[in-house]
Amino acid sequence: MTTGEYVGSIADTQLPESLRATLPGRYYTDPAIFAAEQALILEEGWFCAVLAADIPTAGDFETVQVGRESVIVARGRTGDVHAYLNVCRHRGARLCTEEKGSVRRSFQCPYHAWTYGLDGKLISAPNIASMPDIDRREYGLNRVAVQEWLGYVWVCLADEPPSFADTVIADVTTRLGSPEAIVGYDVAGLQLGRRISYDVAANWKQIVENFMECYHCGTIHPELTEVLPEFADGLAAQYFVGHGAEFGEDVAGFTVDGSAGLARLPGVAAEQDRRYYAITVRPQVFINLVPDHVVLHRMFPLSADRTLVVCDWLYLPEVVASGADLDRSVELFHRVNQQDFEACERCQVSMDSRSYARGGVLVPSEHHIGEFHDWVRERVG
Repeated sequence: MTTGEYVGSIADTQLPESLRATLPGRYYTDPAIFAAEQALILEEGWFCAVLAADIPTAGDFETVQVGRESVIVARGRTGDVHAYLNVCRHRGARLCTEEKGSVRRSFQCPYHAWTYGLDGKLISAPNIASMPDIDRREYGLNRVAVQEWLGYVWVCLADEPPSFADTVIADVTTRLGSPEAIVGYDVAGLQLGRRISYDVAANWKQIVENFMECYHCGTIHPELTEVLPEFADGLAAQYFVGHGAEFGEDVAGFTVDGSAGLARLPGVAAEQDRRYYAITVRPQVFINLVPDHVVLHRMFPLSADRTLVVCDWLYLPEVVASGADLDRSVELFHRVNQQDFEACERCQVSMDSRSYARGGVLVPSEHHIGEFHDWVRERVG
């Protein structure tokens, strides 16, 4: 068998009607393809960067990796949020080397002491008084577009950012069937109860694809299928527009043992009670809605075969303040995460195999993943 027999895609051959082709294996391992995804997907669209409550006061900041760029997200003096590339305009030194922190009034480059205000404007530099022709705003930090939604700061590096409504909010609307369906959860009004970060040895698309389907749920998610019995049949909630997977008859709450959870979020409608909704916001956010809390995943693709996933469990502020036991609700999705990420890593190690050079196949309950593959192809070619 020659190497040439593995070139191309399974899509190039005639498949049974039940099957659709996946992306070829190289889409998950090729550094050139990953670089194209960084430039044309991660840096061109809206990227969920920071939980706004993590930078509550003026001078608080976080640095995040968005595609190939390090971005500073900081709270300004008047309470607004700014974002700019983490690069000094003088000689290109990295301005902030810490992941998070707080400054009093400004950021100062540790190389030549060029100093920038919280709005990114150049405010001082050694001997700048002898250079009156320098426009301090022109030589300020390169700003990044910012949008706050669901209590998070979203950034976009594109020169002309796409419509937030037509991309991010549209993904939620397409999944739930209405832009109002998420409103009752008041995600922006919730408070962080727990955060767990996962360093996953897999391509970011592996993680998206896994989240979108439930063909695997009966195999690797025993706790989840106990709470959501319909998932054992292999159809994910995302397979149906507007559908929320219903809790089992004997299940009292979205907890690892099915025991009662916490009080229902006040705005959750009666028809949303005892149901789980999963939403993929391309390219790197998963939103999970249940009656008493919300779980939000942010993915940070770091290389073709490594992705950092930050998972936040969000609850009513009074629940967090009361010291209520969150362990049972956290443990359910923590186990689901571990099971999913181990599965993604098992796939990732085979992506360079000659057996997967032309890709694999999607069964009917996974056909909607093909739309995600088309979305990627449209952007990177």
